[in-house]
Amino acid sequence: MDIKDMARPLDGAGVSAFLRSLPAEPLLLGLGEARHFVGELGELRNQIFRHLVEHEGYRSFAIESDCLMGLVVDDYLATGAGTLDDVMERGFSHAFGASPANRELVRWMRAYNEEHDEKLRFFGFDGPLEYWAASPRQALTGLYALLDGPLPCTRETLDALLGPDERWANEASAMDPSQSIGQSADAQRLRLIADDLVALLDTQAPRLCADDWERAALYGRTATGLLRYHYWLADASPARWPRLSALRDAMMAANLRAVAERGPALVFSHNLHLQRNRSFMSFGDQVLEWWSAGAIIAKHLGGRYAFLASAFGVVDDNTPPPDTVEGVLSTLPWDHSLTDARRLAEAVTEPTPRISHDFRYFPLDPAQLDTIDGIVFIKQAVKLD
Repeated sequence: MDIKDMARPLDGAGVSAFLRSLPAEPLLLGLGEARHFVGELGELRNQIFRHLVEHEGYRSFAIESDCLMGLVVDDYLATGAGTLDDVMERGFSHAFGASPANRELVRWMRAYNEEHDEKLRFFGFDGPLEYWAASPRQALTGLYALLDGPLPCTRETLDALLGPDERWANEASAMDPSQSIGQSADAQRLRLIADDLVALLDTQAPRLCADDWERAALYGRTATGLLRYHYWLADASPARWPRLSALRDAMMAANLRAVAERGPALVFSHNLHLQRNRSFMSFGDQVLEWWSAGAIIAKHLGGRYAFLASAFGVVDDNTPPPDTVEGVLSTLPWDHSLTDARRLAEAVTEPTPRISHDFRYFPLDPAQLDTIDGIVFIKQAVKLD
């Protein structure tokens, strides 16, 4: 079988044809990154999103960034208040605000909203964390402020239990569990309070407008998720990092379920988070294994979730061996292509895994091709900064 029979150029027509080939219209279309900070992939993502908005009815974009910081971007898209420079600085985590492609995306989404009645929405769907985690203050106090009394504690008690934010957002806690306060008496009490506040939110849902309900629900799942994460930051057992990795992706999946309620949406994140199978990553002397956000969301959405993995051909002058999936895709005549991954899995027999010498770059796992819907392939000259 000719590989060109299962692939097409990556353009608007190709994206629409891919969507028509799926068994159901996705509520979430995941576009994965083989590595963060590849500018060419960000530019292609922007082109795909513009086509989805203009021709396929998409109105939401979600990115692997702090869900609370993402509120800054979404508010800017709705009101235009502030400056783009400020939004890029305060609205993204993981240094994603410095990405030229992300800046152009926000600029275009704001311009679109100025000219159309049906507005575009922006969502961060990661938790407020790196390897360490932020204070739960913003989430807890935000939820507290949206609820009506009687409440499980006073605001003064809540502030006293939270204490200085610095004792939560302690970078040293990432590698040293003893530096975390996640299993302290204050943190344990805050977990109970957060649980009570979330339960109260359900009882008070009818009195909240749609926007307040959406924000309160975000605060609730972020507060409980952060406090769970902090608990395991303080754990010294070998289960610590596998559990932290799983909790992070579970937080991602919970946020994506909320985005799906507004679908359809384009989701942009690392392949490891969007794939349907278990994720593996070397971490020191451990190999971490956990269920990805994509696997969790696929369990809930079934065929309404679709996943496009990205893959690269020439990487820092390194050409993929011809017996790898990337080597096979390199025979396509287009610089940017979109390939039906399941048909490719049937046609390519026993491909060899590509070996990456950059720990941040994850080539395709040939054993998992049949769990991917499509592959966005960039053929030439990807530079990994």
